Amino acid sequence: MRQQVRRDLLAESGKHSASKLLCQIPSIGPIRAALLIALIQTPHRFRTKRQLWSYSGFGIQTHSSAEHRYVEGGLQRSKKPISIRGLNRNHHHDLKNLFKSAATLAAAKAGPFQEFYQALVAKGIKPEMARLTLARKIAAITLLVWKKGVRFDAQHLKPQTA
Repeated sequence: MRQQVRRDLLAESGKHSASKLLCQIPSIGPIRAALLIALIQTPHRFRTKRQLWSYSGFGIQTHSSAEHRYVEGGLQRSKKPISIRGLNRNHHHDLKNLFKSAATLAAAKAGPFQEFYQALVAKGIKPEMARLTLARKIAAITLLVWKKGVRFDAQHLKPQTA
């Protein structure tokens, strides 16, 4: 029964043109591409990669209080930094699992993603944080490839210069 469901899933995802584009991304095979198509349905739901990160559970949650205080009778903005609380809790669990498993595979398998992961670890970033960064990068590249209909290019892994 499992094999039959798998065949049906692959047959259904083959009808979508996005399936071929998504399969070009390393660590996103035909099954993950089919699941992405089923879970996300259309990439145009997300205007930016940050919206996809929040939906997938990779959005960073911050908390602030006492942003302003009274100084000598006037309201002044406090210099207290915003505290980071971790990743958002309201997310699509299957999608987060998909991107995390893709990142784990990509970190272990030779390719452009493994080089990216090893460069992060070499900078002194903890391996679990490097995997999180890799999962976010895979999600962003998936959105870009699917939305714009372009082929995967290792140049997408380069950090943007500000």
